[in-house]
Order: sequence, then structure tokens, then C-alpha cells
Amino acid sequence: MLVQYIRAALRHARYEILADDGSFYGEVPECNGVYANATTLEDCREQLAEVLEEWGFFRVHQHLSLPVIDGIELTVKEVAQCLNSVQSSHRT
Repeated sequence: MLVQYIRAALRHARYEILADDGSFYGEVPECNGVYANATTLEDCREQLAEVLEEWGFFRVHQHLSLPVIDGIELTVKEVAQCLNSVQSSHRT
């Protein structure tokens, strides 16, 4: 599901060539703060995919929601308590 979400988000990406240095700028408008800049379009796309993945992990870590993209909704369920219970039971 995560790969599908990233692919869907990247389909929404917008790219432009910056006039000042001719580099490529890309962003995913639905994902605030997800942008990249590189000397080639291919490098910009690769960097944008990496930034999007890191952005998603950061939002999950901070318990922040992720925008629904193309009907794909990623939700995180609380599992820390379950893991703590399992770890505690193995210590006894």
C-alpha cells in the first residue's frame, strides 16, 4: 500500500525549469513541504520520491495524518502498547 501511495502522489508532481540556473524543481502540492531540486529531471524525480518517502515516515512518527491521494488513505494504528506487552512477557 505504501508503494501505491507514493506512486499516486508522484503522479501529482509538478515540475518546472528554474530560470535562474536551469535546474529542475519538483513538488507534490498535496504534500506540504515535499519538493526537490536537481540539475536533471530524472535526478529531480528520484530526489522527490526520496523526500516523499521520508516525509511520510516523519508524519507517521509524529502521529500526523497523511492526505488521501487518488482514493488511497494511509492510516496508522497504535501498536506500541501491543509491542510493549509482548516485550514485557518475554522478560519474565
